[in-house]
Amino acid sequence: MSRLQCLNLKLVIKQILTAGENKVQARLSANTRNFSKLSNWGTKKSATHVKIVNYHPETMADAQVEQILAPLREAVKKQGQVVRSMKESNAPDMEVKKAVGELKALKKQLDDKELALQPPSETFNRSKFADLMIRRFFYDQSFSIYGGIAGLYDFGPMGCALKSNILEQWKRFFILEEQMLEIDCSMLTPERVLETSGHVEKFADTMVKDKKTGECFRLDHLIKSRLETLIKDKKQTPEVKEECKDIIIKLDGMTTQQMSDIVNKFNMKSPTTGNDLSEPVDFNLMFATQIGPTGDQKGFLRPETAQGIFVNFKRLLEFNQGRLPFAAAQIGNAFRNEISPRSGLLRVREFTMAEIEHFCDPSDKSHSKFSDVESTVMRLYSACNQMDGQPPVDITIGQAVSKVKIIDYIRQIKYLIINTNIYCQGMVANQTLGYFMARIYMFMMKIGVNKEKLRFRQHMSNEMAHYAVDCWDAECLTSYGWVECIGCADRSAYDLTKHGEETKQRLVAERKLPAPKTIQVTELEMDKGLIGKTLRKDSKDFVEKLSKLSINGVKQLHEFIDNGKSDPTTGLTLCKIGDKEFQINKEMIPLKSYSKTIHVEEIVPNVIEPSFGIGRIIYTLLEHTFKIREKDEQRTYLSLPPLVAPLKCCVLPLLDNDKFTPLVSMLSKSLCLKGVSNKIDDSSGSVGRRYARTDEIAVPYCITVDFDSLVEPQSVTIRERDSMEQIRVPVADVVDLVYNLSQGNTIWNVAKAKYPIFESQQTNE
Repeated sequence: MSRLQCLNLKLVIKQILTAGENKVQARLSANTRNFSKLSNWGTKKSATHVKIVNYHPETMADAQVEQILAPLREAVKKQGQVVRSMKESNAPDMEVKKAVGELKALKKQLDDKELALQPPSETFNRSKFADLMIRRFFYDQSFSIYGGIAGLYDFGPMGCALKSNILEQWKRFFILEEQMLEIDCSMLTPERVLETSGHVEKFADTMVKDKKTGECFRLDHLIKSRLETLIKDKKQTPEVKEECKDIIIKLDGMTTQQMSDIVNKFNMKSPTTGNDLSEPVDFNLMFATQIGPTGDQKGFLRPETAQGIFVNFKRLLEFNQGRLPFAAAQIGNAFRNEISPRSGLLRVREFTMAEIEHFCDPSDKSHSKFSDVESTVMRLYSACNQMDGQPPVDITIGQAVSKVKIIDYIRQIKYLIINTNIYCQGMVANQTLGYFMARIYMFMMKIGVNKEKLRFRQHMSNEMAHYAVDCWDAECLTSYGWVECIGCADRSAYDLTKHGEETKQRLVAERKLPAPKTIQVTELEMDKGLIGKTLRKDSKDFVEKLSKLSINGVKQLHEFIDNGKSDPTTGLTLCKIGDKEFQINKEMIPLKSYSKTIHVEEIVPNVIEPSFGIGRIIYTLLEHTFKIREKDEQRTYLSLPPLVAPLKCCVLPLLDNDKFTPLVSMLSKSLCLKGVSNKIDDSSGSVGRRYARTDEIAVPYCITVDFDSLVEPQSVTIRERDSMEQIRVPVADVVDLVYNLSQGNTIWNVAKAKYPIFESQQTNE
């Protein structure tokens, strides 16, 4: 082959390789675009660079800023007082909802103004972040070669390792240290269980469809988005804008028909295609299925893991020798058929939860270990502060739980002292709830969440479930705004009471009395022989419905029989029980009363529930630790703490030289035996380029074998990811040092003080 032919062949090969690389890059770019668009349906604006604005108390202390905010704060405070007085006077629900809606609108105006006056904390490059996530396969849309499915994601090798490490730390921090009882329940849940919990009836959203494409939209979100656009439109009249604001205020309390009328009035179309929309329908967010081949037993994929713990309460109490308090924990997947999932891992259809149910005596919600955490300072955003237009406050959890009024609480921010009047009359309902909030805060700090981007926001009364005593969300600031990652609620005795009533199981615990006492007991003694003889084929149905009645319900039945008209021939009275009528008399359902001396009393335990959304925590952590090198914007890395980093160490030879192979292999094997996850990178390219690759997958430490490693005394270099500093360490010490660094037993600065800094190696960094 001639030299010219050789050159032509090389050129052809280069063109083929370049074309292949372009296709791969096009695939990555397309995925990145799709990834970024998940949260932006109906808009043409890109989300490449997102400004993240956090609350800075220093700015709020400025007199000019406070002068601007004062009227807005006063308006929020006044409306908050209106809401309080309406609730105290038992005003009609619709009027209260309207007042709450107006309060929310005023509060949003205040929040927006506060953020507008804040300097941007940082600019987040979401495009580069999404590119890194996909390119290094932390996670990607499921079934992406088929176009992907919205709301479903697959974790790649690094994503799996990160998730596994976070869950391992969660188990150690909560299950091991708090001596919780771990269980693993079925994801398939019978319909009856979720009917009892209220999920079948209430776990639904209203949606509409694009008539041509079939794309679905959550109706309240669509209306709000469209009306907010009209409010900003300069062409709209003040009357239209005012009407839009009024609708947004009332939106939460509207019926399906009222929302449908709004869609028709404003001629709303699909936000993505402009096509007509279907009539609204209520859509249950649970995935329905049939259990068994006949399809007779309906079931659902669980929407939360908590119900599995509640239905096993009796067994768990027995395992704990009948003693309160105790906590049960479960890690597992849950499923919610979101109408329009978006924002990456923040709103998905299948997700991992880690939930704790702490069962305690309703009359004693103190915690034996509260003194260990009471000095923990946390940023709390109470319901009172939200209603009064005040910002979050930094306060110890001990003060937040205290029932004593705290006046002139002093906060020091850098060199600035701010006097703030805080009236903290039991801001957090009880010690147990406060204890878990502090433990959540400590866990989030341990895995690497940014302290300045974490707050605990208390649910306002209109947000809380009717049975909840108190509820706080651990919210993290991301490029999508404040995101709820963890909920911590006092659920009272609602779940155990409901399941106990439905199953007639005694889901109770016993509390020893200080002294014996005599009580009056009334019991139902059904005469099943007389019931069967009288009702015949209806007897089974009657017994089943009667067993669901309380003693008071049976007494009311007796009163109805006494006062009602009985059949003169049979002496039976027609009574309605449940949805069916029966001809009965009092002899069939006699009540027996007697005195009883008891030494213990039965109580239905209350439940404190911390609920962790693992996917949201992972996303938040990845965002908080995503960095771009100061001197090279093309180089990105993740500064994950070594404790949760997917790989703890990378072992690489300085050059592609067979002399380095034995030592590289020995070090990797020794690290594995020590339990330190690692990889060998002997690929082509300079050592600096390989360092950059390891930085992208958050490897905190790199061991480099060079020519000095081959001579006595043998030594290698260790490079730290964030600072890019290197030290030279004897081979005999290196495995133990990396182990201690990765487990948090020592820190990099201590290692630097012990071993010499290494600077002479040319890494091309």
